[in-house]
Amino acid sequence: MCEVTTNRTPVLVLVLLASLALAGCDNEEARFPNRDNFTATTNDYLAQRGHVCLAKYEWPITVVVGSHEADAQQMPVLEKLGLVSGKDVVVAANNAAVTVPAREYALTDAGRKYYLQVPVVMRTTTQTVTHPADFCAATLSLDHLIGWDPPQTRDGRTATSLLFTYRIAPESWAGTPEVLHAFPLLARAIQREGTMQVRLGVHLTRHGWVADELDAH
Repeated sequence: MCEVTTNRTPVLVLVLLASLALAGCDNEEARFPNRDNFTATTNDYLAQRGHVCLAKYEWPITVVVGSHEADAQQMPVLEKLGLVSGKDVVVAANNAAVTVPAREYALTDAGRKYYLQVPVVMRTTTQTVTHPADFCAATLSLDHLIGWDPPQTRDGRTATSLLFTYRIAPESWAGTPEVLHAFPLLARAIQREGTMQVRLGVHLTRHGWVADELDAH
């Protein structure tokens, strides 16, 4: 409960103190581990990082002729859609003295709209890698907040993890059969809308709960 003592206090100071008191109450309420606060935290996270991207972090992308890598199938699909343009080049093979034919793909003006300068955090059991940008094909929003683990405090940091399902809005080109065939992870994300459960780590700050990826402190 926030209280303000007002006896014999000038009106201007009264208004200022009342505003500060209300702000304090708001911040305190935002710190509670409840559905409203965790829903707001998830919405804030998805508004900033809720992009489904294709792991195309750096451009141009060069594909050696005859390659069986994913890019060899995916880049021609994006070129057909006008999102990338390709040109024939030669590149050094494993033996630098030998060159081989290849095709170099660069983003077109249309494709650059989907190359978002938003950090992409990739975590494994041994390391965390952050890419500064990625080529993205869809946007997520909150479907349902399923629940959360009991918050735990360790070394002065209070944290928990949330579990939610999502809604997905693919870009107009991203739902075509050719794209979904070339990018199976995107297809899986679309197919499992409303059913795939996503876990989000969050921690408590002075202003409320924040997703770990948005605040590394």
